[in-house]
Amino acid sequence: MSDTRTAESTPPPPAEDPQQRDRGGALAFLVSHQSGVVIVVALVISLLVGAALIRYQGVDPFYAYTTLFKEAFQNDAYTRTLQKTAPLVLTGLAVVLPLRVGLFNIGGQGQFATGAIAGAWVAYAAGGAGWLGALLGMLAGLATGALVGVLVGVLKSWRGVHEVISTIMLNYIVAGVTFWLVVGPLQAESSKTSGIPQTEAIPESSQLGAVGGVPIGFLVAVVLAVACWWMLTRTTLGFKLNTVGANKSAAGYAGISISTITVLSLALGAGLAGLGGALEAEGTLFRFEPAIVGTLGFDGITIALLARANPLATIPAAFLVGILRTGAAGLQFATQTPDLPSGITPEIVDVLLAVILLMVSIPVLGKWLFRSRAAKVSVASTSWGS
Repeated sequence: MSDTRTAESTPPPPAEDPQQRDRGGALAFLVSHQSGVVIVVALVISLLVGAALIRYQGVDPFYAYTTLFKEAFQNDAYTRTLQKTAPLVLTGLAVVLPLRVGLFNIGGQGQFATGAIAGAWVAYAAGGAGWLGALLGMLAGLATGALVGVLVGVLKSWRGVHEVISTIMLNYIVAGVTFWLVVGPLQAESSKTSGIPQTEAIPESSQLGAVGGVPIGFLVAVVLAVACWWMLTRTTLGFKLNTVGANKSAAGYAGISISTITVLSLALGAGLAGLGGALEAEGTLFRFEPAIVGTLGFDGITIALLARANPLATIPAAFLVGILRTGAAGLQFATQTPDLPSGITPEIVDVLLAVILLMVSIPVLGKWLFRSRAAKVSVASTSWGS
């Protein structure tokens, strides 16, 4: 009798509001995909900042952006876009692999230059070896870049030198050594009269061309990005890399050598950056000169963070940067007016990339987007009682 009265006196639970449930579901979806949301918001903010700067110079931002993308694809410009994308994918991977171990490799600039000069010289020295000369050049770029990474890893593992410090110092050292080489032992005969520091041109038979309009370097970069993703997700080595990055203490307790993984991740990353340099030398300039490096190494940092350390995502991220880099020169020409004789300078792309890098690298953006309601939705949707 008593139990029956209690059951009858208990009010029924309130009916769930379908609209409230839909809002919670949408927000829960955004929270579960907040990495992608942060990237989209970062891109939108960077475009708005760029639009404000373009408008300040008296140019319609919509016209400027459409011109930027049009210049990257019209006629045969897409081939140049893919050429620029290839080294960007590899310098992005050079940051991604150590990042999965918890290391920040910002030495892509030096590693790229090392591989570029080694690849250019070996491909030239191979003479008329044809595709074998191109292959030897790529292997030389891969090996020399990896050696720089091994040096960073050894300093990190056995001497406790922070990888950020050592890679910054090596960037300067490599820049000095490569410049000395192109004005000294590896200088081309034509360079001595022109005054432009560069190595001898790679024989035409060893230059990297294109297949159906797609540069060979781009194909190599895409294959390696897929291979890195497969290695990280399907192999024992990838498991070790991810475990060390997630928890070094647990990885050490499980018998994984932290020192070996540290050196290996930096060597793999730096080797890919060096290969990117070799591809750039053999497929674009067909020789080495200091200007070949540009900002490719530093762009790799933006690409890796934009890709959220996902090797496959480095492909679209690098493609986006490649579009901006290719279209920037045409944009400057298209926006030249009597009031703005120099047009929109290509440095506007540097500003866009800097804002993107700033937005995706600061956790404040994610906290601002998801701070309070995100926590509630996350608890409601993931608690054990649900």
